[in-house]
Amino acid sequence: MPIYKADGKKDGLQKYNVRVNYISDDGKQKQLTRTIYGSEAARDLERHLINEIKVKGENTVKKMTVQQLFEKYKLVKESEIRETTFDKYVRNYGQYVQPTMADLRLDKLTVAILQDWKLFIEKKGLSLKTKKHAYSTFRGLLNFAVKMEYIDGNPLSKVGNFRDSWIGKTEMSIYTAQEFMQYITTAKKIAEEKQNNEHNLSEWEYYVFFCIAFYTGLRKGEIHALKHSDINGSLLSVDRSISQKLRGADRETPPKNKASVRTIQLPLPLIQILNEHKKRHEMQKNFTEDYRVCGGEKCLRDTTLQNRNLTYAVQSGLMKIRIHDFRHSHVSILANEGINIQEIARRLGHSRVEMTWNTYSHLYPREEEKAVDVLNKIA
Repeated sequence: MPIYKADGKKDGLQKYNVRVNYISDDGKQKQLTRTIYGSEAARDLERHLINEIKVKGENTVKKMTVQQLFEKYKLVKESEIRETTFDKYVRNYGQYVQPTMADLRLDKLTVAILQDWKLFIEKKGLSLKTKKHAYSTFRGLLNFAVKMEYIDGNPLSKVGNFRDSWIGKTEMSIYTAQEFMQYITTAKKIAEEKQNNEHNLSEWEYYVFFCIAFYTGLRKGEIHALKHSDINGSLLSVDRSISQKLRGADRETPPKNKASVRTIQLPLPLIQILNEHKKRHEMQKNFTEDYRVCGGEKCLRDTTLQNRNLTYAVQSGLMKIRIHDFRHSHVSILANEGINIQEIARRLGHSRVEMTWNTYSHLYPREEEKAVDVLNKIA
């Protein structure tokens, strides 16, 4: 039930169009649209129109389906959340909610039906994290229905989220410092060979990408978005990201959250690598400071990065880890050296330290003997 700003003012008050969509008793979609001045008056008018519909007996809930609710929800959320988050939400709905829930009416969503939906998701053999994403998507949709007074409460909350038997923290796939040096030495050797044999400088782009991933812990999209202008001596500014999963061309967006806009200090080995790489780019006739650090005029492709990652790992005699695991490897190095969790959270761009701790606390070395020694001195 959106409220839109319209052109024009009256007595200093903004003009608004108020539209209420509803399902009539004959099952057809209808709407009431009115114009009014002032935001508070617009909200009052919206409530009045909703009551007017109910008085007429045309219940907005009786025949509204989950799919019709989703269409309304999209209109509201599209302008409120990041494009990548919105795209992920739409895909999650299409994969996990729409197949079995789309045609069901909101007033027919019983606890039993929603429990069957959970069993449907369980049978897909998905990871616990993916199942929880599916639940979060559906719950958010039904919470919107509660907010808009289409239903009195969220029946999915009674069913509860997906759970798994507790098996403790699983080991992350990471590279130690020694393993990374083995990995990156292979990457550098391949880049040098292609430069010498084929006069091909493009292989250096991948070498630099994985150096940045390990030494900074940046997310993949943040590395894609880096420009030479973001580097100022030993400082690196992060204020954008690039997604290749959205329909159409690459999309440059703000980072994941406000905390992700950050400046981090670079280690000396990476500074040297970046300085050398900039000299390679400066050889290009179209070079500007807006060149992508990894890729130049166009950022690297995700699929090619995955292929390079596999090649480097195999030729190094190492297990293959995901690109995101270089971020975990970065944290592991710092945690094992006792770096404060708050500093790690800042470098990663996490909005809450609790998020960092919940993910990486198991990487910190146990200090049981040290703790007991402290207590032993108290007598």
